[in-house]
Order: sequence, then C-alpha cells, then structure tokens
Amino acid sequence: MKTLYSNSFLFVWLAPFLLLFGSCDSFVDVELPGSQLSSPTVFQDYSTANAALTDIYSKIRDRGLLTGNVSGLSSQLGNYTDELVPYGMPSNTSFNFYYNTLLPTTPEMADYWNATYNQIYAANALIEGVTVSTGLTPVQKDQLSGEALFIRALSHFYLVNLYGDIPYITHTDYKSNSLVTRMPAEKVYQQIISDLLESEQKLGTNYSNSQRIRPNRYVVKALLSRTYLYAGLYAEAANEASALLNQTGLYHLEDLNNVFLIHSSETIWQLQSADVGQNTQEGQHFIFESGPPPSVALSQNLVQSFSGDDQRLSAWIKSVSDGTSVWYHAYKYKEQEYTPVSIEYSVVFRLAEQYLIRAEARANQGDLIGAKEDLNKIRNRADLKNTIAVSKEEILQAILLERKWELFTEHGHRFFDLKRFGELDSQLSPVKPGWKTTARLFPLPQSELSTNPNLRPQNAGY
Repeated sequence: MKTLYSNSFLFVWLAPFLLLFGSCDSFVDVELPGSQLSSPTVFQDYSTANAALTDIYSKIRDRGLLTGNVSGLSSQLGNYTDELVPYGMPSNTSFNFYYNTLLPTTPEMADYWNATYNQIYAANALIEGVTVSTGLTPVQKDQLSGEALFIRALSHFYLVNLYGDIPYITHTDYKSNSLVTRMPAEKVYQQIISDLLESEQKLGTNYSNSQRIRPNRYVVKALLSRTYLYAGLYAEAANEASALLNQTGLYHLEDLNNVFLIHSSETIWQLQSADVGQNTQEGQHFIFESGPPPSVALSQNLVQSFSGDDQRLSAWIKSVSDGTSVWYHAYKYKEQEYTPVSIEYSVVFRLAEQYLIRAEARANQGDLIGAKEDLNKIRNRADLKNTIAVSKEEILQAILLERKWELFTEHGHRFFDLKRFGELDSQLSPVKPGWKTTARLFPLPQSELSTNPNLRPQNAGY
C-alpha cells in the first residue's frame, strides 16, 4: 500500500512526462526526441498534473540533498563538520566528507549536482506545462506552480550554499541550459527571493493535508526568513519569521519527545515516507543498537558540549555500549523499523529554527532584548535557564551554540551556520583531520566542467 508520494501509479499515467526529467544524469543533458516530450494531456487534468508534482517530492525524499539516508546532507554535512564520525568499511562514502578529501571526481559531488538540477528541471517542466494548460482552473494553476516555484527556490538555496556561484535554471530549453554560466551568489539569492515571493502570492495559508506534506504560504515564509538571514537582510528575516511565529493557532513548540512526530504542531513542512507504516530514512540510518556503529555516530565533541541540565541530551541522543566503549547516535527520530502506521516523517522546516532566525536577525539589528527573548524560548524548552549573554557579540555566540544543540543532524545547519558566522576554520581546524579554508565550498563536478566549459573556473582549492 503506497502513500501520496508513491511512484507506482505515476508511470502508467505520466510516462511521457517522467521520461522528460527521469532519464537524464546531468541537468545539461536534457535533449529528448519529440515523442518523449511531456504530453499536454498531463496538464489538462488536475489529478495527473498533481501526480507529476508529488513525484518531484518523492524524488527529493529519495535522492539528492534532502534525503535522510547516508548520502543526504543530514549525514554527510554532519561528517563534514563536527557532528558525526564515520565507522564501518573503507567503502563508506562518509570518510571522504569526514577527512575532507572531496575531489571534483568524487561521485557524490556529481550526484548532488545532477539530482538537484533534475528536480529543478522537473519543477520548470511543471511550471511551463501548467502555464499553457487549458484544463486547469486558475486556483489549480496557482497551487501547482506555487509549489513548483518553492521547489525551484529551495533547490537553488542548497546548491548556492554548497557550491557558491551556480547557474539559476528557470526553463527547460536544453540548448541554453547546455551552455549556461554561473551566476554570482548574491544574484542567486535575489532570484531565490523573487521565486519565493511569487510562490507566496500563489499559495494559500491552509495545508492541503493535515500531515503538512505539501507547502503552503507559511512554508514559503520559513524559507524566505532563512534566505533573508543568509543574505544579511536582517529586518526582512525577522519580519518573515514573525509572520510565521504569530500563527500560534497553527504552530507552537512541542515537548522534546513530540517534536518529530507526524502530527507535531512544531512541524512547518515534512516529507512523507514512501509506504504506509514506513518511518524515516534518518531513523534507519542514524539509530544503531550495538557497537561499533555500522555507519556513523555522533562525535564526542558534540555530545560533550551539552550541559547535563539540557533535556535534549537525554531526549535526542542515545548511548550504546559494548561494555568497554560507548558510542552515541542521534535519537530525534526514534523509529528505525516499520510500524503499523507511520509515526514519523522527515521534517524539513520546524518552528524552533524560526525563533533562532529571528533571534539572530534581531541581534544583528541591535534589538538585544528581543533576541534574548527568542533565544530563551528554545533554551527554556530544553529546561535551560535564560542566557547570561549581554553584548551583541555574546548573544550572537550564544545563538550559534544554541543552533548547534538544537539543529544537529538536520540538513546541514551546522556547516551553513559556521560559514555564515565566519567560524568554519576556527571551530573545525582543531577537531577535523584535513580541514582547509577552501573546504567552505564543494568542488564543482568534473563531469559538468568537461561538458560545459562555461561553468569554469573550478572552485578554489580543487
């Protein structure tokens, strides 16, 4: 029995459309014979157009940057920074991230790039198909294209933070895509914001499903607030976070043990599992019951940084011992196996981050009282006392530390935070073997540089 993101029924309905974006290994390799172009009939009926969109979500869940398995950012950026330590056989791909030995030819670099640009390509194909459709109502067109714009913005957001200057792809024309050049990161942020503002206008405030698996206007605001923060637009970041935090009837902080449950009121947006009764890939990957760990474990650096009074230490981290050694694993998601019904989905945006975004934005604007109020919301939920930070710099450092404790193993926040605060070198050089300043960006895939010289030069250090 399959869930909404299932692919099983899609192939029968959408074979021409899926061929459009499912057969390409590279986003520049998208030329297809005319017989494989997306069928106009896909977008004449809401059910098939909607199925095409849900298929993109399934691809985001299963492959690329946001997947919860070993290849996703939650794991690999944890290894890349100071959250995780890899174990197991030398073939474990996490060792390249842990030892900072990534190369332009490392398969994961091309996989991240290609999977994400294929998802962008699929979103663009849907936007184009919906725009010219004569069978969809204006409301249906807005919902479908609004979600696709959000997907496009989200995908480019992660790419620019990993690779730096990147192409921003907004169409499906293979000729121009094959010769595309990189856009400066500042302009990428501008385009992300433009897409999100348009998406916000198209989407309503209601969720289409009680499980919050499809974006609404507040999901867009969650990404907008993060994007504004990363771009240094602090007033805008605080305003977007406030607009979301003010929706107290829809969102509120949960007890620590309930944060990652399917019906948590802290969840803003989550990715549905593939099957009924299936839980998260994060739970399958991070949890282990005997040592040594089969894949990854939390670093001693992270575990020992928690205060003994911090309830996240007991609620979100679990120890495993063989009688001699002790290891720790992330225990935010507590289900490793199937259950009669799914209990946990993979959370992409949640309310705690919005408090921390607003705290950081407020501190950077000089609103130190407001910043501390937001920071203390997260601290108090973990049973910690109010922060003793006083100055702007002290408060910002307290926020950075709080984000370390609150958001570990969640889609690479730690890496992005240290980069944004300018502390990658100071914090990682003492604890990471092989760390170098140029590791702030991933290498561009060599396969892409060879196919399209316009993407050159390679990022520094590679």
